[in-house]
Amino acid sequence: MYEYIKGIVTFVSPYYIVVETNNIGYQVAVANPFLYNLKEQKEVIIYLYQVVREDSLTLYGFTNLEEKQLFIKLISVSGIGPKSALAIMASEDHSGLVSAIESADSAFLTKFPGVGKKTAQQMILDLKGKLSDIVVTGLSGQDVLFSIEEMESSEGKYLEESLEALSALGYSERELKRISKELAKTQGQSTDDYLRQGLKLLMKK
Repeated sequence: MYEYIKGIVTFVSPYYIVVETNNIGYQVAVANPFLYNLKEQKEVIIYLYQVVREDSLTLYGFTNLEEKQLFIKLISVSGIGPKSALAIMASEDHSGLVSAIESADSAFLTKFPGVGKKTAQQMILDLKGKLSDIVVTGLSGQDVLFSIEEMESSEGKYLEESLEALSALGYSERELKRISKELAKTQGQSTDDYLRQGLKLLMKK
């Protein structure tokens, strides 16, 4: 089992990043790929969780150990797989997630992709009282490894990439269509800005 990887991020897509170390590129699924800045070419440490299936071996990456522990807690819930857990963690409001579980707010939990009423109730049943030891700063906290700089692509590309990333997280075409007009009004300087705003819009009632 891998604990972490230290290397340079050489590729970013809506679905994963590639981290190169010792001339080998490792594909790592992360909650927000556009958090990572290709321009800096700065060495990063990404904490890993490996999932082995009959037809695949996937590495999931996190900016700190607290995020990794939250991910492990989420996938322990029946009905939540690694992809769903990553989609839940893509929201910056990790404290809101913990609060919703502690207060048995199933309506809040069903806003996440792939989480229906039954799964939300299972999350509350399985995790209530078990997350107090996890302090998660979220993707915009002090443990973030890159500051996002303005990229050379246009705002239209930022919007397109952010919608593709949200789709990769499991949000439906109907949900994305609902927020697309409002999201297009974002005055962002990167795909990361648009993705963060999209997640906020999706979490609104």
